[in-house]
Amino acid sequence: MAGEEINEDYPVEIHEYLSTFENSIGAVDEMLKTMMSVSRNELLQKLDPLEQAKVDLVSAYTLNSMFWVYLATQGVNPKEHPVKQELERIRVYMNRVKEITDKKKAGKLDRAAASRFVKNALWEPKPKNASKVANKGKSKS
Repeated sequence: MAGEEINEDYPVEIHEYLSTFENSIGAVDEMLKTMMSVSRNELLQKLDPLEQAKVDLVSAYTLNSMFWVYLATQGVNPKEHPVKQELERIRVYMNRVKEITDKKKAGKLDRAAASRFVKNALWEPKPKNASKVANKGKSKS
């Protein structure tokens, strides 16, 4: 920032914020160039359906978020614009995909093994008849 020239069209206090914003816009531009360098069909063919859904959702969310920022820069309150409902709708679908992903990551239960484990771990009292039979056998010897 030492080598940057400060423009006097805006307050000096926000210069650092504007520089950060400009760097962020540059990063977004680079990401978009990277995404646009590969055709969408080519990209989606390499992904499984769940990953395809994630790419679609992130793309839609990003575009709507950018439109939200555009509205704000134009003096329109984006909270009162239909873009807010669209962002919420996309968020709901993102949560659904996350639930599906979490279910896939969750461990599978081997019911047979779990049943054997529980059955062998439980204490079983000896039948009363078994102890009498055992005592009778000892006294006769």
